[in-house]
Amino acid sequence: MTTGLEKLVLSFGRRRYKHWEAEKDLKEINGPFFGVAELVANFSLGDKLTSRTGYESACEDFVPDDLEVQVAGRAFLVTGGKSGIGKATAIEIAKRGGTVHLVCRDKDGVQGAKGEIIRESGNQNIFLLIVDLSDPKKIWKFVENFKRKHKLNVLINNAGCMVNKSKLTEDGLEKNFATNTLDMYILMTALIPVLEKEHDPRVASVRLSMPRFHARFRDGLCSVAQGADTVLWLALAPAASMKPSGRFFLDWKSAATPLSLARTPSSPAEEEKLSEILEELAQRFK
Repeated sequence: MTTGLEKLVLSFGRRRYKHWEAEKDLKEINGPFFGVAELVANFSLGDKLTSRTGYESACEDFVPDDLEVQVAGRAFLVTGGKSGIGKATAIEIAKRGGTVHLVCRDKDGVQGAKGEIIRESGNQNIFLLIVDLSDPKKIWKFVENFKRKHKLNVLINNAGCMVNKSKLTEDGLEKNFATNTLDMYILMTALIPVLEKEHDPRVASVRLSMPRFHARFRDGLCSVAQGADTVLWLALAPAASMKPSGRFFLDWKSAATPLSLARTPSSPAEEEKLSEILEELAQRFK
C-alpha cells in the first residue's frame, strides 16, 4: 500500500445496513480518523441508537462545553452538504467561524443551501464545489485543483447513495460501490497530503442507510440537528482529538464493530484484500 492508510474496512450488512470504519496509526498527519454511524436497519438497534428517546438518554453523558469552541481560520470540507445532516453540520461549523467547502454532485439547489448557511451563521466563508463523487477520475481531478488553491483541516465524508436496482457508472462500476466506497477511499487518501500540513487534522465519515426505515419510523427518530451532533463533536471538540483513531462512534461514544445485530464481521485477510482492491482501482482511474 502506498497510501497513508494501513487498513480500510468496509462492511455491508444483509439488511441494507452499512457501516464504515477506517483504521490507521495516522502518525503522518498526527490527527484522528473517525467513522460515524447515523442510521441502522434493525429496529431493536434503531430504537436504542437512533430514536429520539435513545438520543435523549445518551445526552445525559454529553458535555455541552465540548462544542463551545471557535474555529475561525480552520477549513472544513463537507461532502453532501446541501441538505440533511451535511447541511446541519455545515451550519454549525459556520456559526463557529470555520471556512466551509460544500462538495455537491450537481448545481441543483446548492445556491439555496449556501444562502441558508450564510443567513443562519452570518459567515460568508462558504464555498461551493461541484463534483460527481461516483466518478473516480473526476475526484482525482477535483483533489488536484483543491490542493493548489486551498488548505484543509477537517474532511467530513457525508455524501452517499442507495440505489436499489443494479446500476453501473460510465466506468462500469456498481453505483453504490463507486459512490459509497471507492469515492471515499480516493478522496481521503488523496487529501492526506493537504491535511498533514495543518494542525490537528481530522477525518470524520458519516454512514447513512435505510431510507424506507427512516420513512416508516421518522416520527420517533432523531432530528437532523440531533443526528449531526456526533460528527460535529468529532470534527470540532478538543476532547475528540484525544480519542484513538479508527474508531466507530455512536452518540459521542466509541462503539464496538461490527454492531451485534449488524451481521457484518470480516476477517483481517478480507480487510486487507479489500484495501488492495480499492488501491488498485484508485490508481487505475488516476
